Amino acid sequence: MQEKASEETTEEVLEEKVESTEQEEPKENEPSELELLNEKLEEAEDKFLRAQAEIANMRSRFQKEREDAAKYRAQDLAKELLPAIDNLERALQTEVTDDQGSSLKKGIEMVLESLNHALKQAGIEEIPSLGETFDPNLHQAVQSLPATDDQKSEEIIQVLQKGYKLHDRVLRPTMVVVAQ
Repeated sequence: MQEKASEETTEEVLEEKVESTEQEEPKENEPSELELLNEKLEEAEDKFLRAQAEIANMRSRFQKEREDAAKYRAQDLAKELLPAIDNLERALQTEVTDDQGSSLKKGIEMVLESLNHALKQAGIEEIPSLGETFDPNLHQAVQSLPATDDQKSEEIIQVLQKGYKLHDRVLRPTMVVVAQ
């Protein structure tokens, strides 16, 4: 009987050892703890690199926005001044009959010249138009007339209101009459 008891005890011990060994060894389909940690590390590294790239993109975007803001800082002021410049140019087109009128006209010319110089210093320039080919990005066609022998089709034959641009940005398109 003692043999049976010792056999049963031996079998129980063997079964326990087999069970403990099975628990310790990972199954072939399940990843080991080291593999899980490596996957988590790779995910964390990927998130870190993506975050760094996002920060670099934000920095370059903000830098470009600051450069654009500096480049186009005069845009709002210029848009406010353009109607005043138009009025000064209209005042210069009037006929003057006396000395007082001619001195007033001379003063208006000086003010207009000063404004044009200030605009040029800020990077604002007039869009060339008369005699040029119509460009819808720079010009606004208000009227079209039949072309004469000395005019080409799509040629600007009259400027109704001057247009201006700041560097490469159009502040106001030139209002023109185009030959068809």
